[in-house]
Formats: sequence, structure tokens, C-alpha cells
Amino acid sequence: MSARFAFLALLGWLLPIIPAAAGAEITVHGRDILLGGKPYIVQGAAGSTQLGVLRQLGANTIRTYGAEEAAILDEAHKHGLKVILGFWLEHPRRGVSYRDPAFVRGQLAKLEAFVERHKKHPALLMWGLGNEVESELADDAEVWPGIEAAAKLVKRLDPAHPTLAVLAEAGNNKVAKLVAAAPSIDVLGVNAYGEGLTSLPERVRKQGWDGPLLITELGPRGQWQAAKTPWGAFIEPSSTEKAALLATYLPKLAPPASNGWLAFLWGNKQEVTPTWHSMLLPSGEWNQTAEVLAAQWRGRTPGGNHAPRIAKFQFSHAPQWPAAHAGRALLEASDPDGDALRAEWTVLAESTDLRVAGDLETVPLSFPRATLGGDIAGVSIQGLKPGRYRLFLVLRDGKGAAATANLPFLVE
Repeated sequence: MSARFAFLALLGWLLPIIPAAAGAEITVHGRDILLGGKPYIVQGAAGSTQLGVLRQLGANTIRTYGAEEAAILDEAHKHGLKVILGFWLEHPRRGVSYRDPAFVRGQLAKLEAFVERHKKHPALLMWGLGNEVESELADDAEVWPGIEAAAKLVKRLDPAHPTLAVLAEAGNNKVAKLVAAAPSIDVLGVNAYGEGLTSLPERVRKQGWDGPLLITELGPRGQWQAAKTPWGAFIEPSSTEKAALLATYLPKLAPPASNGWLAFLWGNKQEVTPTWHSMLLPSGEWNQTAEVLAAQWRGRTPGGNHAPRIAKFQFSHAPQWPAAHAGRALLEASDPDGDALRAEWTVLAESTDLRVAGDLETVPLSFPRATLGGDIAGVSIQGLKPGRYRLFLVLRDGKGAAATANLPFLVE
């Protein structure tokens, strides 16, 4: 990146976001993504809901994965957001093969129709070709030509928008494999979480990638990086802890280290728990990580509101007890704005439907009658049969923000 472009990129990171004019040319120049001839720093999230709130936080971009089409493009455009429009390239781990000509032809035919349908939309920023296609494979040799075939087709159909490939972390040589086998990829996307975020740009460059780099998913800590209980349950940080971790990582990704990043997930999903990667509750409240994003993007939360903070949440005893006994969890929490907080307590069975690479999981069984005496100071638990469970806490401030946490426990 030239000194001039590095300065302009940093300036774009520091100044408030100004929506790009519809129809502005999108190109790649060296390590820069240019929109209307000016460096474009991606600031946004993976997700397709509450786009007005996301825009208010300071976002300029969203990323989709393949199921969303015209409706999300239209909604993003209404809020002044650009879209990295995803097309789902199927994973060999699900039983397909990129060595099968019939499969490849069928997938490329779908891709061609997809590109022709959306290539003129003013919200389109670039094409996201697949997501972690190489993941969970002992031998990933077949996926790189498959990615190249998709990118080559897209560049022929729509030379006006860059192509993006997305990897699950950088690995030891995955980036180098992509560089060698997929020259039609213009922008590299990498999904990364936790402490590895701070070294990711350097690790990517060492493998030979010299084009624009986006962190296409990021979060404070994935379940695969978390500590476990003695019985194997992953220990999830509270929303307060997640926000603190994220605030330490994000400054390390500012230009020129990368061309921007997208937080995961601006929405909610079940992955080990219903809250691990969810920045929004199903009822719509956002948590403290939204404040961290707003601080990085020089935006603001709705009404300048702050989310509740969880100072301490723990059992008053060991996290396992006989079925005949009651458990007790204690809470210390506050709200920076002095808002009155309401605590919601739920017990769920420990999830057994654990998938890989973000595949959909089912929400575990709830036990609504298992919690007694819950209030803002804590809750007692009794009436459960032997098994593995989680106690979930949601703290709401009544003004659109919330805090979440959970504690795994074992009834013997």
C-alpha cells in the first residue's frame, strides 16, 4: 500500500462514514479497495436484520452467505449500506466433490443466474464466493480449482465488482494454496476469532497474499477456543467480557493492517448456546459489543444508550450438586445510565447437537419450572433430574439494550 493510500485509508477509518454514491466504480488497486477512486474501508457485520441500528453504529457494509437476495440488497441500499453478496459454494465435507463435472456445472449454472440477477444493484460491493469451503477436510486440494472456476465465471459476467473468497483462519498454508490456484480472486476474506486476530494480517501476508484483506467474520472468542468444565461443557464469556475482549483486538486490525472487518453475528443463532455468537436477542435488544463497534466506527448506539454490565455471575458453591439439593447463583450487575434492570432466568439442557463450521444446530430443551426465587441479585435452582444444564441470564434495561451470560452446571 502506498503512503498516500495508507494515509487516506486511515483517514477514512477515523472519520464518520459517508454513504457512497450509488453507481460509484468499485475497483481493486494493489492492496486497496477503491470506491469511486477512494479507499474503501469495510466497517460492518455479517447479518441482515436491524440494518438501521447497524448503520447508526457507524457501519457501511454487511455480508450475506447465500440465502439472501434482492430483499436484503434493497433494505441495505435504503440504509446507505453496501453488501458483500454471498453465493454458497457447497462444502465437500457434506458429500459433494469438485472433481465431479456434473456437480461443478450445476453449481456454476446457479452462480451465473445469481450474478445476472443482482450485478446491477447499486448496493452491491463485491461477490462473496463461498464460506470456509475448505474447512474440516483432511485433503482440501479439490476446493481451490472450484473457487477459481467460480471467480473466473463471475469476472467474465461482471467485471465491475471484485471477487472475494473466504477461508476459515489462515492455517499454515491455506492462503498460499489459494494464491497459487485461484488468481481470479481479487479480495481475500478470513474468518478469525480471539487472540489470533492480532497476528492474522501478518500471517496472511507471510503466505504470499498481496491484495486487499478483509476479516469477514470476527468475534472475541469461539467455543473451540474456550475453557471447559470437568464434564466437557464449553465456558462462554458474558456479554460484558466479550465486549472487553473485542475492544482489545479491533484496534490491531485498523488500516493498513487490513481493509476492514465484519463482526459476527449481527443477529442471533444457536451455536453451542443461543447467545455465544449472537449480538442481538431474538426480541431485538443489542448487547455491549455494539458499543465497542460504535466506538471503533465513530458512530453511536440508539439514543446514546449503554448496555447493562455484569460484574460478577457465579454459583455460590461448586457447579455440581445432588438432585435432591438446590443450586444458587449470585449476580452483581449495573447500568451505566442508571436504568432499572430486569433479570430473566432460564435453564436449558446442555446442547448435544453440536455441529462444525457453523452448521445449524437445534436449541436445547428448556426447563421453565426449574428456577425459583430469581431476581436481580440471583436465582435458586431445584427440581431437576440428573443431567447437564446451563443457567441463562438476560438483563434488560427497557431501552433496547441487554446483557447476557450463562453458567454450565451438573446435577448428579
